[in-house]
Amino acid sequence: MARKVIGIGETILDILFKNEQPTAAVPGGSVFNGIISLGRMGVNVDFISETGNDRVGDTILSFMRANGVITDHVNVFPEGKSPVSLAFLNEHNDADYLFYKDYPSQRLDVEFPEINRDDVVMFGSYFALNPVLRPKVAEFLEYAHQRGALLYYDINFRSTHRNDAIKLTSTLLENLEYADIVRGSVDDFRNLYGYEDADEIYKGKIAFYCPRFICTRGGENISLRSGTLSKEYPVKPIEAVSTVGAGDNFNAGIVFGLLKYRIRRDDLDELSESDWDNLIRCGTDFAADACRHIGNSVSEEFAATYGR
Repeated sequence: MARKVIGIGETILDILFKNEQPTAAVPGGSVFNGIISLGRMGVNVDFISETGNDRVGDTILSFMRANGVITDHVNVFPEGKSPVSLAFLNEHNDADYLFYKDYPSQRLDVEFPEINRDDVVMFGSYFALNPVLRPKVAEFLEYAHQRGALLYYDINFRSTHRNDAIKLTSTLLENLEYADIVRGSVDDFRNLYGYEDADEIYKGKIAFYCPRFICTRGGENISLRSGTLSKEYPVKPIEAVSTVGAGDNFNAGIVFGLLKYRIRRDDLDELSESDWDNLIRCGTDFAADACRHIGNSVSEEFAATYGR
């Protein structure tokens, strides 16, 4: 049976601004962006989420289906509105965000998809910490873990939640314990702990819970710590059009590599340096392509040619 990827996270419509003028409107969400990329790559993907019963929600669902993503486990709530974000790109094409959300009181009223051993689950961002959603998210993570899935966790902790860091700590640690691979950026750990050094982050905050850690720094070196391997990977400079989906697509590339190189959950402790090199290369390739155009995922051209 072919392995599949199941994501759990938010959906949102990103309206991108350049020079204070709107330039594009693209369905997005941190896990969502990576799931769309994997769908374009021909991976069997499912997504657990929610959206409104409105025009924005219809647009998001149609977009998912057009990119090969199963929508059977997206809750369409009858009250409230689909969320929208405004992403303002600066001179470096990095984004600052404003979010507009009007959720109903009943959230994430969905059944879980079937999960088989070595399927890959992607989760992260505030969605995986949100106290309102936590009971359902925790139930899903426990189910996925018990079924033998490989869990990939992107911390993605934005500065807007910095003041909540302490009260979210126990939930964050629970997520780390579920995770088989953890990815975080220096921005995440600066917001959480005031840390920026990869070794300090790994030894002090990650290794006890999950031995496999990838730390990214935007366009700078990527740090890998696996328990047996400590390595820095240079990032090739590119001329970015938008960095909105860079980290999300790095995650998608790593997950794609897990499938491409047939790496299963029981293999993780024995991965060689060459195995990690392959995974990181997939991650950087996906991220680089996503930065080269307006859109939150890899291009269809990339998907049609990558690795062929």
